[in-house]
Amino acid sequence: MRILAIDIGGTKVKCLFSGESERERRASPSGSSYRPEQLVDDIRRMVGDQRYDAVSIGFPAPIRDGRPRREPMNLGGGWTEFDYQAAFSCPVKLLNDAAMQAVGSYEGGRMLFLGLGTGLGTAMIDAHHVLPLEAAHLPYRNKTFERWVGIRAMKKLGKKAWRSEVAKVCEIFMSTLLPDYIVLGGGNAKELKTVPPGCRLGDNANAFKGGFRVWDPEWAASVPPLRKS
Repeated sequence: MRILAIDIGGTKVKCLFSGESERERRASPSGSSYRPEQLVDDIRRMVGDQRYDAVSIGFPAPIRDGRPRREPMNLGGGWTEFDYQAAFSCPVKLLNDAAMQAVGSYEGGRMLFLGLGTGLGTAMIDAHHVLPLEAAHLPYRNKTFERWVGIRAMKKLGKKAWRSEVAKVCEIFMSTLLPDYIVLGGGNAKELKTVPPGCRLGDNANAFKGGFRVWDPEWAASVPPLRKS
C-alpha cells in the first residue's frame, strides 16, 4: 500500500510518499487565502502521474469524527465541507497536524505531544489511541498557554525567558495530564538549549511518519478513514 502524506501549514504545504526519504519531500506555498481546491491542484502538480492507494492529511484546525470542526485560522475557507475522497479518488484520513506528528513520534505508553510553532499544538496518545487536544487555548496567567510559548512570546520575551516559560508549561502538563513522557516537536523545539525533565525532542519529519502509520492496523480504530460522501 503506497500512502501519500500531506502536511498543511500556514505558509506551505508539504507531501511525501511512503518509502521515500525526507530529501524527496515536495513543497508548495499556501497562505491566508489558500483553499482546498488549490491544495488538490498543487498535489497533482507535485506528484504528477505517480500512483498512491491512500492519503493522510495533517490539518491545522480541530478535527472531530474525521472532519474539520472549523475553518483554519491561517488559510482560506471551504475546508469543512470539502469532499476529500472524491478529490483524491482514494481513501483519505484527516487528522489535526499536531496529532499526525504525535503519531509519528509515539514510542508506546501514554505520550503528550506539544508542538512549539506559530502557536502550540497539543495531542495525547494512550495505547495507540489518539486524543486530539486544544489545550493551547486554556487560560493561563491572564492569557493562554499558547500566548506564553508561541512564536510571538519568543519574540516578545526573548529566547532565554521563552525557554523558561516552556519548561513551566511542560511541568504543569506533566503534573495534570500525567503522561509517561512529553515529546516537544514543531519548528521552535530546536530553540531549546536544554530539554525539560520528562521530555524529549521530536522531529518535524515525524509528521510524515505519522501519516504513514495511521494506516497500520493498530491505529485503525482511533483514526478511521473518511466515510464516502
